[in-house]
Amino acid sequence: MPEKYIRKAIALAKRAKGKTSPNPLVGAVIVKNGKVISTGYHKKAGQPHAEVNAINSAKKSLKGATLYINLEPCCHHGKTPPCTDAVVNAGIKEVYIGMLDPNPLVSGKGVANLRRHGIKVVAGILEDECKKLNEIFIKCITKKIPYVILKCAATLDGKTASESGDSKWITNEKSRAFVHKLRHEVDAILIGSGTLTKDNPRLTTRIEGKRTRNPVRVILDRTLKISKDANVLKKTNIGDTIIFCGKDASKKKSELLLKKRAVIVRIAEKDGHLDLRTVLKRLYKLGITSVLVEGGKDVHSSFVKKKLADKMYLFFAPKIMLGNKALPIFGGESKSLIKSAINVNLDNVKRFGDDLMVEFYF
Repeated sequence: MPEKYIRKAIALAKRAKGKTSPNPLVGAVIVKNGKVISTGYHKKAGQPHAEVNAINSAKKSLKGATLYINLEPCCHHGKTPPCTDAVVNAGIKEVYIGMLDPNPLVSGKGVANLRRHGIKVVAGILEDECKKLNEIFIKCITKKIPYVILKCAATLDGKTASESGDSKWITNEKSRAFVHKLRHEVDAILIGSGTLTKDNPRLTTRIEGKRTRNPVRVILDRTLKISKDANVLKKTNIGDTIIFCGKDASKKKSELLLKKRAVIVRIAEKDGHLDLRTVLKRLYKLGITSVLVEGGKDVHSSFVKKKLADKMYLFFAPKIMLGNKALPIFGGESKSLIKSAINVNLDNVKRFGDDLMVEFYF
């Protein structure tokens, strides 16, 4: 029975995807006498948490009720008061929790606080599902670095563009609509200067019938080759577009880009390339918890080689490109033996019309 209500809490939490960063996704269900009497979820960072929304929405007394929640209630003062206080004051007698909060300010302390007030607490229900729901939050709060998702579209023979660089469109509209959903849910989109020059993308989010938010656009451009007329520089506010470049990049070009309201971040280079770990650390300090990488073969390879990629969505279209010079999914030096290949953990396979999407973890 607890699993049923934790799944409902997870479903509620998912309603706020793309809106709670840097906070986790949390849903809450309150049950009394075998019936659900109130629900709630955390809708946006800075607003009341899930359990508080559920408590405030209740139209009946909560004395003796049971709370089901996918993440341990907080017990510290942040932008909102401790949720454990609200649970205790509501008269709730039992709390079932999906997973403990990895935040050191909370982890285990919320449970201990509730138990001190005589509340029965059971934790670890559908823990794996709860961890997957908040995989971005878990990494950021423990590693202090954004969660990195790679995304790529390819033909069945693993080509992302023709020899001439043509890549529009490999996949169908249903696949591309899913990618816009991903963009809506992350904090930032990252590409390299090669993709920027070739495609001149807008990197915005477009979902029919839904009000969306545009993630921060992150450009890796070591020598500041970006055109002053690039689409990522149009109609932007300060901070909408962040360009990482080398310390020796043109100051004159930098000043021009600043007038376009771009943020220029100069960082050290390693072997003629921008240091990706430094890029991610700087993004984390800017409040970015998740990055969707939509670069080309070299950018994707760099993230994998440096072991900085967490997850990938790989779309295959029912097409065969042929040719040795068509662009592959990954570049760089190949492994000499099959046993040296990088193993990944396959998580999901899904069809979008005739396209096939493979979701896996590194």
